[in-house]
Amino acid sequence: MSDARNSARKGATGPSIPKGIAIGEFQNYKDASDLVEKLVAGDFTPSKISIIGHEPVMVERVRGRLGYGRIALSGSLTGFWIGILFALLLGSGVSIDDSGMVSYSPNEFFSVVIIAAGVGMLFNILRFAFAKNKRSFLSAQMPVASRYEVIVPDTEVAAARKILGLATLSE
Repeated sequence: MSDARNSARKGATGPSIPKGIAIGEFQNYKDASDLVEKLVAGDFTPSKISIIGHEPVMVERVRGRLGYGRIALSGSLTGFWIGILFALLLGSGVSIDDSGMVSYSPNEFFSVVIIAAGVGMLFNILRFAFAKNKRSFLSAQMPVASRYEVIVPDTEVAAARKILGLATLSE
């Protein structure tokens, strides 16, 4: 695909759609990337290959329910890790007496971690309770194209078809 950094170096005005011949058209990205893998395995120059997605749409996949239980668990886990970090940085539970002996009290260390987990849980629950745009589900968004083309430059079509074992067609 066209890279903005490469285009800037060549003095172009910005990223552009690569020119060339389509040597494959697919309904999903995996099939297009499999064709690219075959080309690369056949020693075709990877920088000359582009995958172009046509008619992109935004797909939002629902992953699960979102409720106070999940919110509380998420907040407590975040607080737990922050608590471990602070307990280690502050040296909670480690003390040195007058004679230079080091003693360790795991109760102090774990109390810092537990308190931080509780604060994280409470913060997350309050944040969720007062949110104006509350949703009851978790989701992930991703762009998806309706079809994908693998493009190579006009001068490299014969080499690509040879690697793929396709008969050379007269253009």
